[in-house]
Amino acid sequence: MRVRLWGLLLLLAPAIAVAGGQPTLQEMIDQTPDGETLLLAPGTYAGPVVVSRPITIDGQNHATIDAGGKGTVVLLDTDGATLKNLHLTNSGESSNDLDSGVQVRGNFNVIKDNRIDNCLFGVDLQQSSNNIVKRNYISSKPDFPLGQKGDSVRLWYSFDNKILDNVTEDVRDMVVWYSANNTISGNRGSNSRYSLHFMYSRYNLVENNHYVNNGVGIFLMYSDSVVVRNNHIAHAAGPTGVGIGFKETSDLTIEGNEILYCASGLYIDVSPYQPDTTNRFTNNLIAYNGIGIRFLNDWHSNIFKNNRFVDNLTQIVVSGGGTANRNDWEGNYWSDYQGFDQDVDGIGDSPYELYAYADRLWQDEPYAQFFKGSPLLEVLDFLERLAPFSEPGLLVRDEKPYLNLLAKYDAATDLQPSQQPEPVVDDPADLSNALEQLRSSLEK
Repeated sequence: MRVRLWGLLLLLAPAIAVAGGQPTLQEMIDQTPDGETLLLAPGTYAGPVVVSRPITIDGQNHATIDAGGKGTVVLLDTDGATLKNLHLTNSGESSNDLDSGVQVRGNFNVIKDNRIDNCLFGVDLQQSSNNIVKRNYISSKPDFPLGQKGDSVRLWYSFDNKILDNVTEDVRDMVVWYSANNTISGNRGSNSRYSLHFMYSRYNLVENNHYVNNGVGIFLMYSDSVVVRNNHIAHAAGPTGVGIGFKETSDLTIEGNEILYCASGLYIDVSPYQPDTTNRFTNNLIAYNGIGIRFLNDWHSNIFKNNRFVDNLTQIVVSGGGTANRNDWEGNYWSDYQGFDQDVDGIGDSPYELYAYADRLWQDEPYAQFFKGSPLLEVLDFLERLAPFSEPGLLVRDEKPYLNLLAKYDAATDLQPSQQPEPVVDDPADLSNALEQLRSSLEK
């Protein structure tokens, strides 16, 4: 792609100050022909600006566009434009106008390798398809309360977009509304409300994301046929903390996720909702949560197979009574299973059974949940099991409880060397390396 001569000369020119007398950034954008690249010299340029033709703006990691606290920093009102290597900052504060670092109102645009900070919203896509938002750092207004911050990436009625490898923090949510066939992959989110929130959005793929220290990891509402796999979600530990939540959502594939140290690992509310559909949970690690799975009601048609429930304070809870046994449970590992494996086939000789004791204090009194796991409540819980005041109800029955915690990693050893999974980066809340080391020590 050719670069205009005057664009090259900018590299030798003084930086253009916000209040300077040089040509404005908007004038330079308007003078750049279709398909060409505008290289910005180091410095700060005044926004807001509008890009209405397919050009590339490259800040070379030394150029800042500052909107001066008014409106959206860059509006892409075109197809086929690229913004890269820019620092976009100081948008307006209007939620009604969706003041953003970048607003996208077109297709086949690329927003990559930018730093977007002190902007109410990060990247807002409306009725825009086939765009790529990649490797950006995004944060919202630092002085705003969490509920008044904007979203890191917002998709509204937008299709076939790729949201890849972004780092987001101190934002409200990442939201996908009325949108389909989008890929959200490789992103890292922290210190936000919802890492990722779906509403009325079908056929999306969510994989290989890393969400830590958020109010909620992933929540799917009225969003069918979504695949959620190989995500790491940890420390959603507030009063309403949820690793992955589901409300009236059907035909889901939830596989290979790690959900650790959350108030509730999974939260299931009337899901699946559509008749004759299932939600499939396989090969997930649900560990060290206050509650492994919280069913909001007595529901059915979820399939739980080959998952690992490790040291959750309570494995399963059904709010309001009822049972979780109308779902299918098979071949899961339960850390509190107390049976034997006399034929050494890796499967417990007796089923795993979990009972609900209706008189358990911490379930009847929400404020008592704070003390769950304390010595006093554990003694009360033991006494209730020893001499219950009422007949306990069967919550879960797994006919074939798997006894090997390392099942996922045993299966990996059957692969050829070229198929072996790549090593993961160490993470304090990631059990992968610890489990692999345990497995190696057991083999020795």
